[in-house]
Amino acid sequence: MKRSEFERHLRSSGCLRVREGGRHAIWSNPANGATAAVPRHNELKRNTARRICFDLGIEKPPTLS
Repeated sequence: MKRSEFERHLRSSGCLRVREGGRHAIWSNPANGATAAVPRHNELKRNTARRICFDLGIEKPPTLS
């Protein structure tokens, strides 16, 4: 999955980018206070994207089902 599509999914789920690091961006879900690191690769592996969604407490994107 492309990182830009994944970040669009995170925003639509109510998550916010907290800060940018050298290799990762930190995203937070204000609804439950959960945070997760999203790598800055152009393509995210399927299991990585699913784990980030699990960590943030949001639904996985339909393309990962």
